[in-house]
Amino acid sequence: MGVKLFVGVVGLLALMVTGECFCGTAPLNTKIVGGQSAPAGTWPWQASLHWKGRNICGGSLINNQWVLTAAHCVSGANTSDLMIYLGRETQEGPNPNEQSRSVSRVISHPHYDDLTSDNDIALLRLSSTVDFTSFIRPVCLAAAGSVFKAGTTCWVTGWGAITTCTEFPYPLQEVDVPVVSNSQCRKAYERHNVKITSNMICAGLPEGGKDSCKGDSGGPMVSKDGSRWVQAGVVSFGIGCAEPSFPGVYARVSEYQTWINSQISTNQPGFVTFNSSSSSSSSSSSSASSRSSATRAAHFISLSVPLLLLSSLFVLSFSVY
Repeated sequence: MGVKLFVGVVGLLALMVTGECFCGTAPLNTKIVGGQSAPAGTWPWQASLHWKGRNICGGSLINNQWVLTAAHCVSGANTSDLMIYLGRETQEGPNPNEQSRSVSRVISHPHYDDLTSDNDIALLRLSSTVDFTSFIRPVCLAAAGSVFKAGTTCWVTGWGAITTCTEFPYPLQEVDVPVVSNSQCRKAYERHNVKITSNMICAGLPEGGKDSCKGDSGGPMVSKDGSRWVQAGVVSFGIGCAEPSFPGVYARVSEYQTWINSQISTNQPGFVTFNSSSSSSSSSSSSASSRSSATRAAHFISLSVPLLLLSSLFVLSFSVY
């Protein structure tokens, strides 16, 4: 268990600033470019979702008691089998900054479609609140109306496979990918009869080589807005991993502000209106009162188990990360 760094008055203050004034800050994050192991504290909202003792998906801390993840990561799961780890740096070895919580409630989006992966988003209520530290902090969420234009740089993090055929990495991985327009993403996926909806956002390089993959499902895709990080997407699915012309597909967080706030009645997450060009962004705050490891169906492979700097060949398949 992590050391409680905030006590007394400081601890009280930490609980008072969990919304838009506090979210998305990462004091230990100095990243500009990447595609490597992430130093401790770089992504303090990153969650590791375990099922029966095994890491299966990622997630993001959005206040002191709720984690956002992908619906396919928790489909059919019992809360008694789930555990969330925060402040974790590695899946093997000591994690001195870690806090763990069991899950008391799973709320998948009511219109989640496991065949099309539409509305692939879920909320996990932790059994008790976590203490915020430099290594554990909530991310800001993209508010309704946010715009992530094609070319906007985003970062994806997770413990998923670093190539389609390799073992999963122990340290948390990070990779930067540009947003791909939905129109371009639709053209790529329609050849395989996969529908890209307005509830989805895509990101990746035309030449491939960087992507999320199996085991990263449910994890965050974030973009920096001034001094804050805003979550644009939740890792959902793709065709293979880091394949040329096939960007990764994510649940578009900004489409779910109303639903998220309807489920979290107190201490609501911080929502930020994100407006980007291909090279810069500006924002105004809005008030906020797997890919998984199991094969879902033919050609649907979970992305729930790491981020990729991929150089090897990959099997072309419709993968739910």
